[in-house]
Amino acid sequence: MSDLLAGVLAALISTNAPAATSNLLRQETGLSIEIPNPNDPVEKEFRNVLAQDDAAVEEVEKWADTANAAAAGDTHAQITLRLRVRQRLEEVKKDYQDFLQLHPDYVRALLAYGSFLNQSGDADAARVQWEKARQLAPNNPAAWDNLGTLYEEGDVKKSFEYFSKAIELDPSQAVYYHNLAAAVYLFRQEAADYWKISDQQVYDKSLGLYQKALKLAPADFVLATDYAECFYGINPPRWQDGLAAWKECLKIARDDVERQGVYIHLARIHLLLSNFDDARRDLDAVTNAIYFKLKSRISRNIDDAIQSVLTNGPPQPLR
Repeated sequence: MSDLLAGVLAALISTNAPAATSNLLRQETGLSIEIPNPNDPVEKEFRNVLAQDDAAVEEVEKWADTANAAAAGDTHAQITLRLRVRQRLEEVKKDYQDFLQLHPDYVRALLAYGSFLNQSGDADAARVQWEKARQLAPNNPAAWDNLGTLYEEGDVKKSFEYFSKAIELDPSQAVYYHNLAAAVYLFRQEAADYWKISDQQVYDKSLGLYQKALKLAPADFVLATDYAECFYGINPPRWQDGLAAWKECLKIARDDVERQGVYIHLARIHLLLSNFDDARRDLDAVTNAIYFKLKSRISRNIDDAIQSVLTNGPPQPLR
């Protein structure tokens, strides 16, 4: 998705998330959990709705790419694009509404439409669809998980409950562990109160959930980096564990941009451990211009740390 498209959609829907694509919907709503009969007429009709969703997103991306290339900075062109995108998204919305008017209890469609609404900035309407899906299919973990994401704003403890229920219903899905791990880490005080555990036990719980997710999805780079980033916020620090986590990220980085981003983090951790030579080595591996500002900052921090050692003597390495 182009930067312009992301910006246009953000402006249209007033959220941090771009408009939904059906591929993303299938991932987020857990539509693959139940395997419907592809020859079922209703399922065929529903898949047509998803196909229309795909087609709409492809169209919008092409519009945005064209506008980005031909009219960058042209306010009129961007306003025109916003109107076209709004109209196209309304068509997708109507496809879902028409389908659900005929098949109001089709759980897969309720889940998908809820995600469309949520990513279009209408969380209240999304909750209605997902709650109906949960009531119709209380053993469908995707409904619980999706609702858990909504309750992170306003009712975090209910979010814990719903994410935990999703895991209970299907412990084979990494995304459910990931969502609960992130919620526990972000809302540490609420987690401590909910489970009646100490601050250190909250960290352990979050990291343990991340580790379970990684066992299920060992090649998921985003999951691995989310886990590794947790070590920046743990107090007292666990830098050696953080270093090991970033080394695992390096193994599964999907391209050179991701690898060099990991080297930036490795350099930071080595610096925190007073491993200055290792930090320099990692920085030397960073050659992409998008990281030069960070690289320069870390390089200065290494120089300052070395100077401090020369002046005051070596510090005890952080553990």
